[in-house]
Amino acid sequence: MRDFFASITDIVGGRSGAYESKLQEGREAALNELEQKARRLGANGVIAIDLDFETLRDGMMMIVATGTAVRV
Repeated sequence: MRDFFASITDIVGGRSGAYESKLQEGREAALNELEQKARRLGANGVIAIDLDFETLRDGMMMIVATGTAVRV
């Protein structure tokens, strides 16, 4: 239902604040996890970061962050 209302908001030219807020939270969590994993590998940076967003059933979202851990 949430996705339905978010899509209606998008169709009429508005933006869904709740949906955007959840996307931002998920993005930050995915990037933080990517950074922690890189540090555990002994890296001090991550390059070529890619974020993938998927909407699953019942309003759930999956956000995947991938990148290459580097030491510079």
